[in-house]
Amino acid sequence: MSGITEKTFLITGVSSGLGRAFAEAAVQAGHRVIGTVRREMDAASFAALAPDRATPLVLDVTDYAAIADAVAHSERGVGPIDVLVNNAGYGHEGVLEESSMNDLQRQFAANVFGPVAMIQAVLPGMRERRRGHIINVTSMGGFITMPGIAFYCGSKFALEGISEALGKEVAAFGIKVTALAPGQFRTDWAGRSMDRTPRSIADYDAVMDPIRAARQAKNGNQPNDPAKAAQALLSIIEADQPPVRLFLGADALGLVNHKFEAMRAEITRWEALTCSTGFETAHDQS
Repeated sequence: MSGITEKTFLITGVSSGLGRAFAEAAVQAGHRVIGTVRREMDAASFAALAPDRATPLVLDVTDYAAIADAVAHSERGVGPIDVLVNNAGYGHEGVLEESSMNDLQRQFAANVFGPVAMIQAVLPGMRERRRGHIINVTSMGGFITMPGIAFYCGSKFALEGISEALGKEVAAFGIKVTALAPGQFRTDWAGRSMDRTPRSIADYDAVMDPIRAARQAKNGNQPNDPAKAAQALLSIIEADQPPVRLFLGADALGLVNHKFEAMRAEITRWEALTCSTGFETAHDQS
Protein backbone atom coordinates (compact mmCIF):
# COMPACT_ATOMS: atom_id res chain seq x y z
CA MET A 1 0.00 0.00 0.00
CA SER A 2 3.04 2.26 -0.44
CA GLY A 3 3.19 3.33 3.19
CA ILE A 4 -0.56 3.97 3.52
CA THR A 5 -1.95 2.74 6.83
CA GLU A 6 -4.79 0.29 6.29
CA LYS A 7 -8.09 1.68 7.51
CA THR A 8 -11.66 0.49 7.84
CA PHE A 9 -14.14 2.68 5.98
CA LEU A 10 -17.91 2.80 6.38
CA ILE A 11 -19.32 4.36 3.22
CA THR A 12 -23.05 4.86 2.72
CA GLY A 13 -24.66 4.48 -0.70
CA VAL A 14 -22.05 2.39 -2.57
CA SER A 15 -24.29 0.91 -5.24
CA SER A 16 -23.56 3.71 -7.73
CA GLY A 17 -22.24 7.21 -8.28
CA LEU A 18 -19.68 8.85 -6.03
CA GLY A 19 -20.23 6.28 -3.29
CA ARG A 20 -19.25 3.47 -5.63
CA ALA A 21 -16.20 5.40 -6.82
CA PHE A 22 -15.14 6.11 -3.24
CA ALA A 23 -15.49 2.45 -2.27
CA GLU A 24 -13.65 1.12 -5.32
CA ALA A 25 -10.73 3.48 -4.78
CA ALA A 26 -10.47 2.66 -1.09
CA VAL A 27 -10.52 -1.09 -1.77
CA GLN A 28 -7.93 -0.74 -4.53
CA ALA A 29 -5.70 1.21 -2.13
CA GLY A 30 -5.81 -1.74 0.29
CA HIS A 31 -8.36 -0.46 2.77
CA ARG A 32 -11.34 -2.41 4.10
CA VAL A 33 -14.75 -1.01 3.18
CA ILE A 34 -18.13 -1.62 4.73
CA GLY A 35 -20.59 -0.29 2.15
CA THR A 36 -24.29 0.29 2.66
CA VAL A 37 -26.78 -0.68 -0.04
CA ARG A 38 -30.55 -0.90 0.03
CA ARG A 39 -30.99 -4.05 -2.08
CA GLU A 40 -29.59 -7.57 -1.77
CA MET A 41 -28.65 -7.64 -5.46
CA ASP A 42 -26.45 -4.59 -4.92
CA ALA A 43 -24.88 -6.27 -1.89
CA ALA A 44 -23.66 -9.16 -4.03
CA SER A 45 -22.25 -6.80 -6.65
CA PHE A 46 -20.37 -4.82 -4.02
CA ALA A 47 -18.93 -7.89 -2.30
CA ALA A 48 -17.59 -9.07 -5.66
CA LEU A 49 -15.25 -6.06 -5.78
CA ALA A 50 -12.94 -7.74 -3.27
CA PRO A 51 -14.39 -10.53 -1.10
CA ASP A 52 -11.70 -10.02 1.54
CA ARG A 53 -12.03 -6.22 1.76
CA ALA A 54 -15.53 -5.23 0.55
CA THR A 55 -18.30 -5.99 3.05
CA PRO A 56 -21.85 -5.05 2.07
CA LEU A 57 -24.33 -3.84 4.65
CA VAL A 58 -27.99 -3.82 3.63
CA LEU A 59 -29.26 -0.67 5.30
CA ASP A 60 -31.52 2.26 4.51
CA VAL A 61 -30.01 5.31 6.22
CA THR A 62 -33.51 6.67 6.85
CA ASP A 63 -34.24 3.64 9.07
CA TYR A 64 -32.71 5.37 12.05
CA ALA A 65 -33.69 2.69 14.56
CA ALA A 66 -31.69 0.07 12.66
CA ILE A 67 -28.47 2.03 12.27
CA ALA A 68 -26.78 1.58 15.66
CA ASP A 69 -27.18 -2.21 15.69
CA ALA A 70 -26.14 -2.49 12.04
CA VAL A 71 -22.98 -0.50 12.64
CA ALA A 72 -22.13 -2.46 15.80
CA HIS A 73 -22.63 -5.76 13.95
CA SER A 74 -20.35 -4.61 11.12
CA GLU A 75 -17.63 -3.52 13.51
CA ARG A 76 -17.71 -6.90 15.24
CA GLY A 77 -17.20 -8.60 11.90
CA VAL A 78 -14.76 -6.25 10.18
CA GLY A 79 -13.19 -4.09 12.87
CA PRO A 80 -13.45 -0.60 14.36
CA ILE A 81 -14.43 2.08 11.88
CA ASP A 82 -11.69 4.59 11.17
CA VAL A 83 -13.46 6.61 8.45
CA LEU A 84 -17.17 7.28 8.02
CA VAL A 85 -18.16 8.65 4.62
CA ASN A 86 -21.76 9.88 4.66
CA ASN A 87 -22.44 9.75 0.94
CA ALA A 88 -25.99 8.38 0.61
CA GLY A 89 -28.59 10.92 -0.44
CA TYR A 90 -30.44 12.23 -3.45
CA GLY A 91 -31.47 15.43 -5.18
CA HIS A 92 -34.94 16.93 -5.25
CA GLU A 93 -35.85 19.27 -8.09
CA GLY A 94 -38.96 21.38 -7.72
CA VAL A 95 -40.18 24.93 -7.25
CA LEU A 96 -40.74 25.45 -3.53
CA GLU A 97 -44.35 26.58 -3.97
CA GLU A 98 -45.13 23.51 -6.06
CA SER A 99 -43.43 21.05 -3.70
CA SER A 100 -44.99 19.34 -0.70
CA MET A 101 -44.00 19.13 2.93
CA ASN A 102 -43.59 15.40 2.35
CA ASP A 103 -41.01 16.21 -0.34
CA LEU A 104 -39.14 18.34 2.20
CA GLN A 105 -39.30 15.72 4.95
CA ARG A 106 -38.04 12.97 2.63
CA GLN A 107 -35.18 15.17 1.43
CA PHE A 108 -34.01 15.97 4.95
CA ALA A 109 -34.51 12.36 6.09
CA ALA A 110 -32.00 11.10 3.53
CA ASN A 111 -29.61 14.05 3.35
CA VAL A 112 -29.50 15.23 6.99
CA PHE A 113 -31.15 12.96 9.54
CA GLY A 114 -29.65 9.75 8.13
CA PRO A 115 -26.09 11.10 8.14
CA VAL A 116 -26.53 12.39 11.70
CA ALA A 117 -27.75 8.96 12.84
CA MET A 118 -24.70 7.37 11.21
CA ILE A 119 -22.42 9.85 12.97
CA GLN A 120 -24.03 9.11 16.33
CA ALA A 121 -23.48 5.39 15.74
CA VAL A 122 -19.72 5.68 15.11
CA LEU A 123 -18.82 8.50 17.50
CA PRO A 124 -18.70 6.50 20.76
CA GLY A 125 -16.05 4.16 19.35
CA MET A 126 -14.06 6.93 17.71
CA ARG A 127 -14.16 8.97 20.90
CA GLU A 128 -13.01 5.99 22.98
CA ARG A 129 -10.12 5.30 20.58
CA ARG A 130 -9.32 9.03 20.31
CA ARG A 131 -9.15 8.90 16.52
CA GLY A 132 -11.37 8.84 13.46
CA HIS A 133 -12.44 10.86 10.46
CA ILE A 134 -16.00 11.74 9.49
CA ILE A 135 -16.51 12.92 5.91
CA ASN A 136 -19.92 14.30 5.06
CA VAL A 137 -20.57 14.57 1.34
CA THR A 138 -22.45 17.82 0.94
CA SER A 139 -22.47 19.74 -2.36
CA MET A 140 -21.56 23.07 -3.85
CA GLY A 141 -25.33 23.45 -3.32
CA GLY A 142 -24.55 23.54 0.39
CA PHE A 143 -22.96 26.94 -0.12
CA ILE A 144 -24.36 28.37 -3.35
CA THR A 145 -28.01 28.17 -4.36
CA MET A 146 -29.92 27.75 -7.60
CA PRO A 147 -33.64 28.10 -8.25
CA GLY A 148 -35.55 24.86 -8.43
CA ILE A 149 -33.56 22.92 -5.85
CA ALA A 150 -34.45 24.82 -2.68
CA PHE A 151 -35.09 21.69 -0.60
CA TYR A 152 -31.85 20.08 -1.76
CA CYS A 153 -29.82 23.21 -1.03
CA GLY A 154 -31.49 23.51 2.37
CA SER A 155 -30.53 19.96 3.26
CA LYS A 156 -26.93 20.43 2.17
CA PHE A 157 -26.63 23.81 3.94
CA ALA A 158 -27.82 22.00 7.09
CA LEU A 159 -25.26 19.22 6.73
CA GLU A 160 -22.52 21.79 6.14
CA GLY A 161 -23.40 23.58 9.37
CA ILE A 162 -23.63 20.34 11.33
CA SER A 163 -20.24 19.24 9.99
CA GLU A 164 -18.51 22.47 10.94
CA ALA A 165 -19.98 22.58 14.45
CA LEU A 166 -19.32 18.87 15.02
CA GLY A 167 -15.68 19.33 14.08
CA LYS A 168 -15.30 21.82 16.91
CA GLU A 169 -17.00 19.47 19.38
CA VAL A 170 -14.79 16.46 18.67
CA ALA A 171 -11.42 17.99 17.78
CA ALA A 172 -10.08 17.43 21.30
CA PHE A 173 -10.74 13.67 20.89
CA GLY A 174 -8.54 13.36 17.81
CA ILE A 175 -11.57 13.07 15.52
CA LYS A 176 -11.51 15.02 12.27
CA VAL A 177 -14.58 16.20 10.34
CA THR A 178 -14.61 17.29 6.69
CA ALA A 179 -17.47 18.50 4.53
CA LEU A 180 -16.75 17.36 0.98
CA ALA A 181 -18.64 19.58 -1.46
CA PRO A 182 -18.69 18.32 -5.05
CA GLY A 183 -19.64 20.31 -8.09
CA GLN A 184 -21.10 18.57 -11.14
CA PHE A 185 -19.80 15.00 -11.47
CA ARG A 186 -20.60 12.46 -14.14
CA THR A 187 -23.00 10.37 -12.06
CA ASP A 188 -26.74 9.77 -12.32
CA TRP A 189 -27.56 12.45 -9.70
CA ALA A 190 -29.43 14.52 -12.29
CA GLY A 191 -30.95 11.47 -14.00
CA ARG A 192 -32.89 8.61 -12.47
CA SER A 193 -31.57 9.42 -8.99
CA MET A 194 -33.29 12.80 -8.88
CA ASP A 195 -36.80 13.20 -7.52
CA ARG A 196 -38.71 15.74 -9.62
CA THR A 197 -41.90 17.46 -8.53
CA PRO A 198 -44.36 17.91 -11.43
CA ARG A 199 -44.79 21.46 -12.69
CA SER A 200 -48.15 23.10 -12.00
CA ILE A 201 -47.83 26.91 -11.72
CA ALA A 202 -47.29 28.71 -15.03
CA ASP A 203 -45.80 31.79 -13.37
CA TYR A 204 -42.60 29.81 -12.77
CA ASP A 205 -42.20 28.60 -16.35
CA ALA A 206 -39.74 31.32 -17.35
CA VAL A 207 -37.44 30.44 -14.46
CA MET A 208 -37.87 26.71 -14.22
CA ASP A 209 -38.29 25.38 -17.75
CA PRO A 210 -34.80 26.41 -19.00
CA ILE A 211 -33.18 25.12 -15.80
CA ARG A 212 -34.86 21.73 -15.99
CA ALA A 213 -34.06 21.37 -19.71
CA ALA A 214 -30.41 22.34 -19.22
CA ARG A 215 -29.96 19.93 -16.31
CA GLN A 216 -31.42 17.03 -18.25
CA ALA A 217 -29.31 17.88 -21.32
CA LYS A 218 -26.13 18.02 -19.24
CA ASN A 219 -26.79 14.67 -17.57
CA GLY A 220 -24.00 12.31 -18.67
CA ASN A 221 -21.78 15.22 -19.76
CA GLN A 222 -20.89 16.74 -16.40
CA PRO A 223 -17.33 18.12 -16.26
CA ASN A 224 -15.94 16.16 -13.30
CA ASP A 225 -14.71 12.58 -12.96
CA PRO A 226 -15.94 10.48 -9.97
CA ALA A 227 -12.68 8.49 -9.97
CA LYS A 228 -10.73 11.69 -9.37
CA ALA A 229 -13.11 12.67 -6.56
CA ALA A 230 -12.29 9.32 -4.97
CA GLN A 231 -8.56 10.02 -5.17
CA ALA A 232 -9.18 13.39 -3.52
CA LEU A 233 -11.01 11.62 -0.69
CA LEU A 234 -8.04 9.27 -0.17
CA SER A 235 -5.74 12.30 0.00
CA ILE A 236 -7.93 13.89 2.66
CA ILE A 237 -7.85 10.89 4.97
CA GLU A 238 -4.04 10.76 4.81
CA ALA A 239 -3.64 14.45 5.65
CA ASP A 240 -2.42 15.42 9.12
CA GLN A 241 -4.65 18.49 9.02
CA PRO A 242 -7.51 17.76 6.61
CA PRO A 243 -9.74 20.61 5.47
CA VAL A 244 -12.90 21.53 7.32
CA ARG A 245 -14.48 21.94 3.89
CA LEU A 246 -13.22 20.96 0.46
CA PHE A 247 -14.92 21.94 -2.78
CA LEU A 248 -14.38 19.50 -5.65
CA GLY A 249 -14.32 20.74 -9.21
CA ALA A 250 -13.37 23.95 -10.99
CA ASP A 251 -17.07 24.59 -11.58
CA ALA A 252 -17.76 24.52 -7.86
CA LEU A 253 -14.80 26.77 -7.11
CA GLY A 254 -15.86 29.34 -9.69
CA LEU A 255 -19.42 29.55 -8.41
CA VAL A 256 -18.30 29.69 -4.78
CA ASN A 257 -15.80 32.48 -5.46
CA HIS A 258 -18.52 34.42 -7.31
CA LYS A 259 -20.76 34.11 -4.26
CA PHE A 260 -17.96 35.27 -1.95
CA GLU A 261 -17.52 38.38 -4.08
CA ALA A 262 -21.24 39.10 -4.13
CA MET A 263 -21.53 38.56 -0.37
CA ARG A 264 -18.62 40.87 0.37
CA ALA A 265 -20.10 43.59 -1.86
CA GLU A 266 -23.50 43.32 -0.20
CA ILE A 267 -22.02 43.28 3.32
CA THR A 268 -20.07 46.44 2.52
CA ARG A 269 -23.10 48.14 0.97
CA TRP A 270 -25.21 47.53 4.07
CA GLU A 271 -22.46 47.89 6.69
CA ALA A 272 -23.82 51.09 8.23
CA LEU A 273 -27.23 49.55 8.82
CA THR A 274 -25.64 46.34 10.11
CA CYS A 275 -23.71 48.29 12.74
CA SER A 276 -26.63 50.54 13.72
CA THR A 277 -28.21 48.16 16.24
CA GLY A 278 -25.94 48.52 19.28
CA PHE A 279 -26.76 50.45 22.44
CA GLU A 280 -25.35 53.97 22.44
CA THR A 281 -22.74 54.68 25.11
CA ALA A 282 -22.13 57.98 26.86
CA HIS A 283 -19.02 58.39 24.70
CA ASP A 284 -21.10 57.98 21.56
CA GLN A 285 -23.50 60.70 22.72
CA SER A 286 -20.84 63.24 23.57
